[in-house]
Formats: sequence, structure tokens, C-alpha cells
Amino acid sequence: MRTIVIVGGGAGGLELATRLGDSAGKAGHARVILVDRWPAHFWKPLLHTVASGARDPQHCEIEYSAQAAGHGFEFSQGEVRAIDRGNRTIELAPWIGDDGREVLPARRIGYDKLVLALGSVTNFFDVPGAAENVLTLDSVAEAEVFRKRFVGACIQASARKAQGEPDGAAVNIIIVGGGATGVELAAELSHTARTLAKYHVHALDPVRDVRIRLLERGEYLLPHLHRRLSRRAARHLRSLGIEVRTNTAVASVGPDGMLDSAGTRHDATITLWAAGVEAPALCATLGLSVNRLRQIVVGPTLQSVSDPDIFAIGDCANFVCPVQGVVPPRAQAAHQQALFLAHALAQRAGAPPPSFKYHDYGSFVSLGPLAAVGVLAGTVKGRKYQVGGAAARLIYRLMYRKHLLALHGFARMAAHTVADWIRARLAPSVKLY
Repeated sequence: MRTIVIVGGGAGGLELATRLGDSAGKAGHARVILVDRWPAHFWKPLLHTVASGARDPQHCEIEYSAQAAGHGFEFSQGEVRAIDRGNRTIELAPWIGDDGREVLPARRIGYDKLVLALGSVTNFFDVPGAAENVLTLDSVAEAEVFRKRFVGACIQASARKAQGEPDGAAVNIIIVGGGATGVELAAELSHTARTLAKYHVHALDPVRDVRIRLLERGEYLLPHLHRRLSRRAARHLRSLGIEVRTNTAVASVGPDGMLDSAGTRHDATITLWAAGVEAPALCATLGLSVNRLRQIVVGPTLQSVSDPDIFAIGDCANFVCPVQGVVPPRAQAAHQQALFLAHALAQRAGAPPPSFKYHDYGSFVSLGPLAAVGVLAGTVKGRKYQVGGAAARLIYRLMYRKHLLALHGFARMAAHTVADWIRARLAPSVKLY
């Protein structure tokens, strides 16, 4: 019986483990093992809602052990620190508990086929001081750190205002990067500031005292969308009181602000870096062919060009589609690659491997609780349709439901939807502490 090890339980890795477990795992044709350093899965495109307090991660996380028990695969918690390609084993670092004690020692897991679904990490582009002085949104833990710092900063500024210190009553939030993450977080933070004021968590003016500034080095926000939608998004953010600055590159970052390439200083209470991503450092240590972003170069079958027993999917993979070009680091790409590999790895030994084809079905960006913009790609002649307003918001929400459908099936997805609807009517729209 073959052993298929999947490293990384993100959008692609968990879906692949679920599908392979349901087919090859339950039938006894393969042993499927999922490895991740965290005990639960959270859909990464929604991390900005955790950072803003609009979503409690405990209500949305999927525990890997529970998913494994119901879908015919195994879960092993740990962080991969090395891969021995000669002996076909991966080495996991010791698992240290919250109390600092060792729960499990370092251990090895053997594989016949290895799938790397390691996701991505923040790319600081070697900007001086960025790695040391900014917050990022690479995980739920990091999103929670940002949320708590934001709420705490608002409470502290409100106290200074009550003591008659008008100069110290401002909260300056700088978000570097005008892509989807930066735009979505800026819009949600504006809503959070208003909600915290509504519940008297702070006594600040949500626009004048909570200053959100979005910096983008390019000419437009959301460069992957049509310029008309980019301008529409910028107008909407400005209508919320958010300062949008394009053509602004960051030269250096300090603990309380930054300098742009023109020499202008931007004071900051909190700085969030969302300017780009790259593959984790582990990818560059495996002896596999990688690109300048450390992404593993794969061929048409999603196998590494350096080792046919290793596959890579999602943000850590560099696949160039003959039709669409370089596949972008998006959840829909990871979903399609998981579907492809679930079929390819379940085939009998000796069967000719198929080739992966990527289809771009569009992209949507949230502009807060009530707005969104995006592009929907049609299946006829590849036409693309620009969508905004209520239709765009509905499609954006359905993207997450589609993810739940792939992992749980229709009945449980519907139950989650009803539970979310009830919860939204019983609790405040953001976490207040």
C-alpha cells in the first residue's frame, strides 16, 4: 500500500487529503497522511476578517483530527524541518506545548509520494526594518495579534483624549500593499472602528481619530483587476475616510513609522505589511528547482522538475499554464490543483499521468460588510464580466461556501451557513475585546 504524505493543510492541502482519503484511503489502496504545524485549518482569504474582529476564528476553524477521522486519512501535527529525498522521509521538529514542554520528540515519516502544499509567507522585499517592525497576516495567530493591538490602541487613545491630550488621541494605522489583503483589511477596519465606538469601547471619532492609510507602490490598487474596478475600490475606501496613496514605495520602516521613497515620513501606531508573498524558506533547502520567490518549479503533472516523487500545489508551486501563463497564488488555483491531484494520485500504478490545466474563473475583493468588486470569467469565449454592488458581495460570500462544500458536503455546509446566520444576529458584528 502506497503512503502519500501531504505537507500543509491550507485550501489545497486539506481538500486533497479529504478527497484522497475518501477514495484511496477508505478503499485501502493508499495510506494518506496530512502534516501541519497547526491543529486546525482556517481559510486564508478570510484572515483579514479575523484581524478586524469581524470573524471569530474558533467558529470557522476545522480541526484536522476530526476531518481525518471522517474522511479516511491520518493527521500528524508538527513542523517539517527537513526532507530526506534519498530515503523518502520527512523530519518533523519536536512538538512543544503551550507550557513549553515537549509533547512529541522529533520524528520521521516515510513516503512514496510527497505533496508540498506549504502555502506562502510575507515578502518584505529586503526593505530595511520591515521584518522587525511590522505585523503580518500569515496565520490566525498573527491576525489575532493585530486585532488585539488595534483594539488596545483605540482604548489607550480614548483614555488620552479623556485626559485632555488631543495630540495623543489619534490611532495611525498604515497598511502597506494595495492588493486584495490590504484593501479588504482597510475596509473592514473602518467598520470595526465605527462598531467599537457604537458599543462605547472607545470615545474616538472613527474617521478623524482612527486614521487608516493605505500605501501602494503601483499606480492603481488591485492591479490584478480592471482599472475601472480599481478606481471604484479607491473611491469607496476614500468615502469611508481611508487615505489611499498610490505611487508610494516604502524605503525603510521603524518602530513608530516609515519613510517612503520620496523622503516623506508616515507616523504609525501599527503597521501591517501586505505587499506581497513568497514561498516558505523550507522550499529553498530541499535541493529542488525553485524560482526567485522560492516557489518549487513543477511541470504539467505538478511534479517537481527535479524529483518525480514530489508534487507541489498552491502558493508554494510555480506552474506556467500554456494558455493562462503563470498561475497566480490564489485559493481557486489551489482548489483546482487539489482536484487534479486527487484524481491523478488515485490512479493505478503505471497509468500515464494527465496534465493539469488551469482555468481562471475570476476574482473578487471585499470592500467591507456591504460592498465588493470583482471579475467573473465566463466559459464562453473566455469573456470577463465586471461585477459590483450586491451581486459581487453575494458571489464573494459564496466563494467560502464553495470551500466548505468541498470539505464537508452539502448538508454540513448548509448547517454551517445557518449557524453563521444565527450567530450574526445574536452577537455584535465585531469582537469587542
